[in-house]
Amino acid sequence: MTHSTIGRVKVAGLQPAQVLAGLLGLAFLVAGVAGFVRTGFGDFTGDQHAMLFGFAVNPLHNVVHLAFGVLGLLMATGSGLARLYGWIVFLVYGVVLVWGLMLVGVVATNPVERIGNPLALNVNDNWLHLGIAAVGLLIAVLPARRKIVTPEEPEVEPVAERDESIRDPEMPVQRDREPLHPHDQRIEAVDPTVSPRPTQPVEAADPPVSARPAQPIDPAVAEQHKARHYR
Repeated sequence: MTHSTIGRVKVAGLQPAQVLAGLLGLAFLVAGVAGFVRTGFGDFTGDQHAMLFGFAVNPLHNVVHLAFGVLGLLMATGSGLARLYGWIVFLVYGVVLVWGLMLVGVVATNPVERIGNPLALNVNDNWLHLGIAAVGLLIAVLPARRKIVTPEEPEVEPVAERDESIRDPEMPVQRDREPLHPHDQRIEAVDPTVSPRPTQPVEAADPPVSARPAQPIDPAVAEQHKARHYR
């Protein structure tokens, strides 16, 4: 018997996209906390605030890191949510990358020049944001590990032997054939087509003399017996 491979496709456990989303969210949280330790809470949008490992940061920049960190940990709980988080990271940091390139003069025209530099972006930040956007795209397009769940075949229970003590009341009961009389056996041996004569029930034997009822004696017969005896 060939087993069917047609079944239901199901996501197989924890997905790589969820793991990457959780790790990226944790990294954002660490960067946000370390940034606040470095900058404090004053001069919230200053563009010349402080440096953290060569990257320019300010309190607003730290808030963005904390927000993406919390969002990453929450959306890493599901496979679809993790991929959605990857798309959000890719789009937002892609826009921030283009904005940073405009600020450093790589792109000549800066349509948001009057906004200034509220996130304190520098050249090193642009390279970091390029890497973050690439990681977000990887999370978004990472294929899911799936498995095919085939329906289990029902187990066939062994057929129990029929109990002879339990009979269908509508079924005729097959009786054992009575043994043939020796005379019938001889007839059947000579000609199998001749059906043997039916066996006659054996009549009961004559009862003993003592068991017979007493009959009245004729007086004339008694006188004859006496006469014969005295001769």
